[in-house]
Amino acid sequence: DPCQNGGHWTGTFCLCPPNVDGARCQFGASTINITAELGPSILMLARVTNRNFSEDMRDTASPTYRSFMDRIYHNVSGYGGTRVLTLTRGSVVVNYKVLLHPPAGDKPTTNLRRRARELLEAANATAQPRNCSDSAAWMAGTTMGSGMGVRTSLTGGLSSPELCRKHAPANFSRYYYPYRTQNSLLCVTNCTLNVPGSINCNSG
Repeated sequence: DPCQNGGHWTGTFCLCPPNVDGARCQFGASTINITAELGPSILMLARVTNRNFSEDMRDTASPTYRSFMDRIYHNVSGYGGTRVLTLTRGSVVVNYKVLLHPPAGDKPTTNLRRRARELLEAANATAQPRNCSDSAAWMAGTTMGSGMGVRTSLTGGLSSPELCRKHAPANFSRYYYPYRTQNSLLCVTNCTLNVPGSINCNSG
């Protein structure tokens, strides 16, 4: 297996974990956008009854674990990504967090409740596919937990390097620091282009 930093060899190429680049997953990403991670999120629970728990679901770095719920919510307004927290038996019970872009206009609490309903509707619609292709049927029989947690992150401490070390690849985490733009919060390194103080790292 030639893959580094948690990459998985598929037989023809390395499938790299988030924020890792290179043919062998040997580089940290030049920029890590953590804007969505710091925004509001909704904790959800689903039971997938047409799939059995498999060993690769224990591995938090595996493609199966990382992308388990990712294809459900792309049409939901303000969707910013999905983070699987745990996968457990029965058939597969998924505890996960849906990241949302910060709300605009409405009161935050009202807005998040409305968006939580959208997430439930999207998941329930996926649970009743119109055809039986693999892409449509994998969520059949899903039931959503009645309890949902709504979370908003604190905005303080956005200049601390510790913020980026939580999201950067472990082998490279000490090189990243927060950099704010008008609309985003990024984790960058001294090699990131177009950042004040950056250096030319083309030679390594």
